[in-house]
Amino acid sequence: MLHRRTVLSSGLAGGLAAGATSTATLLATEASAVTVGKTLARGLVVPWGLAFLPNGDALVTERRSGHVHRVFREGGRRQVGTIDAAVDFGEGGLLGVAVAPTFARDRWVYFYLTTARDNRIVRKRFVRGELGRTQVLLSGIARSNGQGSDNHHGGRLAFGPSGHLFATTGDAALSSRSQDNSSPNGKILRLNADGSIPGDNPIRGNPMWTKGHRNVQGLAWDGRGRMWATELGQGTRDELNIIRRGRNYGWPDVEGGDGSGPYNDPFVVWSPTSTCSPSGLAIAKGRAWVGALAGEALFSVRISGTRSRRKARHFHQRFGRIRTVEQAPDGALWITTSNGSDDRVVRLLV
Repeated sequence: MLHRRTVLSSGLAGGLAAGATSTATLLATEASAVTVGKTLARGLVVPWGLAFLPNGDALVTERRSGHVHRVFREGGRRQVGTIDAAVDFGEGGLLGVAVAPTFARDRWVYFYLTTARDNRIVRKRFVRGELGRTQVLLSGIARSNGQGSDNHHGGRLAFGPSGHLFATTGDAALSSRSQDNSSPNGKILRLNADGSIPGDNPIRGNPMWTKGHRNVQGLAWDGRGRMWATELGQGTRDELNIIRRGRNYGWPDVEGGDGSGPYNDPFVVWSPTSTCSPSGLAIAKGRAWVGALAGEALFSVRISGTRSRRKARHFHQRFGRIRTVEQAPDGALWITTSNGSDDRVVRLLV
């Protein structure tokens, strides 16, 4: 049975909890927190992942085509390769990308993709501006529920402060997988850079870092080393979570939080999910910056200070669906749109 909390965190929601601040006040007090810098690239079709190279350029994936583009820090783009194994399958295709923290030495770039059989994590060397051969690190992540559903692929990749590679997987529309330790679906996974499983993972020999997830698509770390993740809900609650080793985040038993129950509660929620539908995530200036798909906006959530948990909405309906948010080496935020045609990479100043 699905349990839903009736008391929501303050902020934008279907109804404001006691003591919550109105939307008008949020917009009035927070609107100056972020401004548009420059459109860096356009003419893309459903860009999904974005990861920065050491010089400040970025690699951007296109979900449907499998193309990988280099977007230059001053603007403009060039296609640098195609992941041929990637299949445009429902919400799947070529999804997340991560650049190794050791890239200057080894040139490794990591990708999460949907193939004809599964979802998987691979890596390629990026040498002289081109992608090389594919090395498969982890395969066998389910891409469907076996009954024709092709949703909830997860797909975000990111290296944490310790140098480990984290990947988010969805439940592939079969919710029981999220609580099944033997399934890689509905989890946040933790791997060594070579694809092996760290010896200090919660279960020896298992890539699982946390479980009980429906569809996580955003990962980021704050200055204190805390890991954060965004999670798309079924219809009632979207979540921003602090991720802690070995914890259970409740899906499918809980959407949102269960108060004093056994599951890890969200830091904040959005309700209903049409308000947000979160994907990409970055941490900057004491806030979590969340790309909203259905909500067609960029949200910020204060994660420290006296106004912790305060939510604000920025650029509502200005860019359409926002898929990815990443912080550039110079401190700016780069976002990608996900509207299906003439999608863009935009630089924001915070």
